[in-house]
Amino acid sequence: MTIDKNALGFGSSEPAIYAADPWTSRGRLFPETGSATRSEFQRDRDRIVHTTAFRRLKHKTQVFIGPDGDHYRTRLTHTIEVAQVARALARALRIDEDLAEGVALVHDFGHTPFGHTGEDALDEVLQPYGGFDHNAQSLRIVTKLERRYAEFDGLNLTWETLEGLVKHNGPLLDAKGEGTRGPVPLPILDYCEIHDLELASHASLEAQVAAIADDIAYNTHDIDDGLRSGYLSFDMLEDVPFLAGLMSEVRERYPHLEPDRFTHEIMRRQITRMVEDVIMVCQERLKAIKPQSAGDVRNAGITIATFSDAMADTDKQIKKLLFSRIYRHPDIMRIRAGAAQIVTDLFKAYMNDPQLMQSHYWVNHISGLNSQAKARHVGDYLAGMTDTYAVRAHRQLFDHTPDLR
Repeated sequence: MTIDKNALGFGSSEPAIYAADPWTSRGRLFPETGSATRSEFQRDRDRIVHTTAFRRLKHKTQVFIGPDGDHYRTRLTHTIEVAQVARALARALRIDEDLAEGVALVHDFGHTPFGHTGEDALDEVLQPYGGFDHNAQSLRIVTKLERRYAEFDGLNLTWETLEGLVKHNGPLLDAKGEGTRGPVPLPILDYCEIHDLELASHASLEAQVAAIADDIAYNTHDIDDGLRSGYLSFDMLEDVPFLAGLMSEVRERYPHLEPDRFTHEIMRRQITRMVEDVIMVCQERLKAIKPQSAGDVRNAGITIATFSDAMADTDKQIKKLLFSRIYRHPDIMRIRAGAAQIVTDLFKAYMNDPQLMQSHYWVNHISGLNSQAKARHVGDYLAGMTDTYAVRAHRQLFDHTPDLR
């Protein structure tokens, strides 16, 4: 496959026929007067950027806990990098850049402190109450927990942005109404009762490029952080033929490059090749499907924005390398165990005495709730914490707090 350069959107102001149209959006749960200066998707993106949840991402773990170093990715810097890749893909495909960027910016809102470790720990303690899913938590944040506007809770985002948030990784229900990846989290089902996000269809192409941009960003930048930390070496990268080829390319062109520049030259090539691969796949699938609207994209029955078979195999190899060398490294596992203990201890303490959650907006009403509702509020409070806040809260309540260094 090769890229059809004539079909690329660079320098063109004409959106593709299959792009989501902000001027014919399905609207918002609570009707609002439109803006004279911004499209509906621009307004969504701007609301997302101005939230408390967005600011909290700067002190939430991506892979390495904050104290490990100032230059490692946080959940915020990762999110910004995902948004940049998503916007580049959207521009090339002539789809709505603002919607793609908005979905990318909001996709990690529901992540707990301490990355996936915190999510796993919170999910475990919440199992008797329906469990925890960061995607469902993102939806709760933007539809309920952000309390900024006089007329509604949440951000009152458009249907298209909410759909992209919930379904960017694909449909949640199959044709029989069964969960495609297990039971659909209850917060998503509850919301769809009042604002149907059509869980059995794919999301817009804008949301799909945000999803694949996430893979491209963290595959690349977790390698960068891994090299910076010393958990990865250039020799280890040789185990992935794709990365070995990139390193050979750079060495041939720049034989005496210092390590930092060498790393950056590998990473920029990796992002470029992966982005170009996705564009080629999209173009081939769009030619085959011939969608005449964004609705045709949703009902195509396949994911359009994805890797080729060869790049998907590379993606698996890179993830295997990252899991074996970084995510499951003994040092990281020790830190993960300490982070999980902090989340578990705090959950138990707050369930036992909700008044300890002094800054939670619902704290004065929790005592009269049943255990299910109380647990969900405790989960909201914990999920909203930054790494630093969670550690500080634990130190205030317990004699010993695990060392996360």
